[in-house]
Order: sequence, then structure tokens, then C-alpha cells
Amino acid sequence: MRSGLVDALMAAVEAPGAELAPAALVIARLEYPQLDAPAYLARLDAMGAAAQRTIEQHVKATSDASVLSRIHALNRYLFEDQRFAGNRDRYEDPRNSCLNQVLDRRTGIPITLSLVYMEVGRRAGVRVDGVNFPGHFLVRVPTGEPRQRGVIVDAFHGGARLSEPDCRRLLQKHVGAEVAFSASLLAPATRTEIVARMLLNLKRLYVHMRSFPQARDATELLLALTPSALSELRDRGLLAFHLNDIPGALRDLQTYLKLAGLGEANRETREEHQQIWEHVKTLRRRMAALN
Repeated sequence: MRSGLVDALMAAVEAPGAELAPAALVIARLEYPQLDAPAYLARLDAMGAAAQRTIEQHVKATSDASVLSRIHALNRYLFEDQRFAGNRDRYEDPRNSCLNQVLDRRTGIPITLSLVYMEVGRRAGVRVDGVNFPGHFLVRVPTGEPRQRGVIVDAFHGGARLSEPDCRRLLQKHVGAEVAFSASLLAPATRTEIVARMLLNLKRLYVHMRSFPQARDATELLLALTPSALSELRDRGLLAFHLNDIPGALRDLQTYLKLAGLGEANRETREEHQQIWEHVKTLRRRMAALN
């Protein structure tokens, strides 16, 4: 793990307020260790100020200060003036998960474009919440009405406003019948949930690319965020196994089996545990050969 990265992430996540950009820029250091975080924060500040001017001009020109009017002006600034757009052609590019590159290249995946939307909106005086929707991250702009969940916006598709039927179709498209739609799926996400999802996306990409050192670093950050996540403990052990870190792999996999328990009723889980137990036996033999 790069020195100080865990501490930097936890400081960003635990800081007062709702700002996401500092934590996102810590994550980007997995790919860009030397990035200049203050420069990107200053860019977001400038974008927020410009978006605020656009919103104020729109409100004055239309005499409409409603939430929908403000969303329209924010969308115009981000997706017309600044030309942010979803990266449909190279969705799996790790740069799409790094905030510095999303700001430089004006393209990304749903969660990073949503993060830009939230951070610029907040700086422009528009409250925007993240929505940890399955398969496709969204944002929600509260209307101030207690009985309304707010306006759901898809930053990946140019700030499109989504109705509940739209959200149902989106869920069906991305996860099928695995998850039943409910209003709770559109609830605001916490900062920790958003940061964890960004890390999970990046970890998955690194594993797919067989970039195991970076995948293990992402897993270290996930474990710092969610220490009780047994799946991350398991994955850190498996990544250590691939990297021939015998002590690290043995420690994590043995701890995982102890905490997860071997008596699970689920057949698939039992089979997974048995495979990991085989890894542990192999690691013990290797360890013995080194002594």
C-alpha cells in the first residue's frame, strides 16, 4: 500500500461536510500517484462559480427559480458548455474512474460523472444527492417537498430526468429480475457508500486487467472504509496469493475462513470455502518449504 493513502482517504471521508472530491482524488492516486489534488479542487471551485452564474442568469431571464429550472441551467453548463458526456465507447477504461481524468477528458462512467454533477452543483448552490442505484449510479435533486423524493437525474446521459417507470426500466436493463424495484433504491447514498462503490468499480477493472498490485491497493482502501467486509478480506488474500505474498495470503485467507465459518448451508458458499481451504493448504506447504 502506498504510504499514507489509507490515512488520506479516511481523513477525506471523515471530514466535516459532504464533499466527495478529496476522497475521489485519493482514489485516483492509485493510478496517478503524483496528481495535484489542490489544482483539481480549484478547478471544481471555478466550475461551481461559473455554473452558479449560468443558473442565476437563467433564473433572471425566465423568472423561474424552481428546482427544475435550476437543473436545466446546471445541465446546460455541464453538458452543453463544458461538454461532459458518458464514455460509451471505452466504458471499461480505468481513466473513467479517476476524477482527475474525468475532469481533463470531460468523460466518465455514471458514478464519476454524477460526482462531478454533485460537486459542481453544491458549489453552485444546488443540493444534489448521490443515489446508489443498482447497475447505474444516479443523482437526486431535492424539491423541498416532504412527500416527494426529488428529481432523479442521469448524469451519464446528459442530465436526463428520470421518472419512476424510467428507473424501473433502468433496473431491469442492468440487473434484470435479481433486484425488485422499491423506492428505497432511490434513497440518498452516504459518502462512505459512494466512495466504496468507486473503489469497487476500480478494483473490478484492475482484476479484469490482471493488474493485481493496484487491485490489492484498492482492496486495502475498501477494508479501511468497511473493516467488517469479509468479501474484501477474502479478495485481499486471493490477490496476495496471485502476487506470491505467502504470509499475507495465508493470514487473510485463514482469517476469512475462521470468520465466515465452514458450516454455511448455501452450497455455492461451501464450494467457495472449500476452494479457499485448498489455497490455504497450498500456502502452508509453501511456507513450510521456506523455513
